[in-house]
Amino acid sequence: MTTVQEDRGLRELAERAGRDLEDASATEVLAWAAETFGKEFCVTSSMEDAVVAHLASRVFPGVDVVFLDTGYHFEETIGTRDAVEAVMDVNVITLTPRQSVAEQDAEYGPRLHDRDPDLCCALRKVKPLEEGLAGYRAWATGLRRDESPTRANTPVVGWDEKRRKVKVSPIARWTQDDVDAYVAEHGVLTNPLLTDGYASVGCAPCTRRVAPGEDARAGRWAGLGKTECGLHG
Repeated sequence: MTTVQEDRGLRELAERAGRDLEDASATEVLAWAAETFGKEFCVTSSMEDAVVAHLASRVFPGVDVVFLDTGYHFEETIGTRDAVEAVMDVNVITLTPRQSVAEQDAEYGPRLHDRDPDLCCALRKVKPLEEGLAGYRAWATGLRRDESPTRANTPVVGWDEKRRKVKVSPIARWTQDDVDAYVAEHGVLTNPLLTDGYASVGCAPCTRRVAPGEDARAGRWAGLGKTECGLHG
């Protein structure tokens, strides 16, 4: 088949699975992905929590868990990654940008994240992920519809047009209460910052604590009118 034909087939597969699995459990969605794609399937994790990685490990022991180390993470986030690698039946793969923070500062000037956060995210997140996902046909995320208006229509299985891959969001229909219940029931690792006022954890320079009643992602790029890093659209 040509690449165009392969893409069309994968897109149709994703759209059909999105319809068929809309009411399926998270583990059923992940089992479908593991059975369909095998080692060409991975889980991505920001290490805000390890819920999707834990779910995937139950149906696909040894599953690849891809983590983006931007060079700007909180120590707690790196610690969560190390703990996940140590205690869970997963294969953690850490991706890094082509440039170190110092090299980026030398080329673009310091604190690019303050002056042009979209470019900073493109260099330190979007491009490394595109390169890191090259060997996979499908990837899983922890996106949930209740997180923000931009994620309200997230399908449990969909087509990632930008990367030409199947995108699996097994907990898309979950609420924060569902996540909390799963964490409590299974003792899943979570980032310590979640108990220190942070509702969403990203790079340290661009993340702040949220006030009571604020949207969960209000602490990301606060005051910049930016709510997404570009990984998901």
